[in-house]
Amino acid sequence: MAYPPFPLQFDLIGPETLPLLLVLAGLGLSLAEAMAPGAHFVVLGVALLAAGLIGLLIGPFATPLVLGVLVFGFGALALYGYREFDLYGGKGEGKTSDSSALKGKTGRVTERVTPTDGEVKLDEGGFNPYYAARSVHGDLEVGSEVVVVDPGGGNVVTVEGIGPGEDEIDRELARERARRRREQAEREREAEDAERA
Repeated sequence: MAYPPFPLQFDLIGPETLPLLLVLAGLGLSLAEAMAPGAHFVVLGVALLAAGLIGLLIGPFATPLVLGVLVFGFGALALYGYREFDLYGGKGEGKTSDSSALKGKTGRVTERVTPTDGEVKLDEGGFNPYYAARSVHGDLEVGSEVVVVDPGGGNVVTVEGIGPGEDEIDRELARERARRRREQAEREREAEDAERA
């Protein structure tokens, strides 16, 4: 059976081989996705594979125009499915957030943290969870569990060590006790200065 020539084919391939080429391209992209996961080729691979398979089923009706519409339609469905069903997991994890979102995050010390230097790895710290860190008071040794008390606005965070069973309320109470001790010491110093004068 002879097919009428289409201007886009230029007689290089017959119309019956175009669906087969789409299937092969779809399988190739699906294989590339399996080798390097990350949703780089999944939508296009599914669209080409599905359009090619339908093209093989409908035979002589699989003109380049019909196959193009099928690729577009299956591509739209694959993109919708990929976004809606979140097959790769981590929906919304790749979104950038501001530094204030780091406040209250916990992590571990990777390089000794002092009031002037150090590094921590935050549990939910984003793409690169390593941050330069400064301690509120004292030194924190490698492996110590910490919580971010001031995100700082950049990649330098201020952290505080957490003891076992300690939560935000305990840390706030400890900060308040430390503030009261400082105020009491200042009052005592002022009283001593007044007695000397």
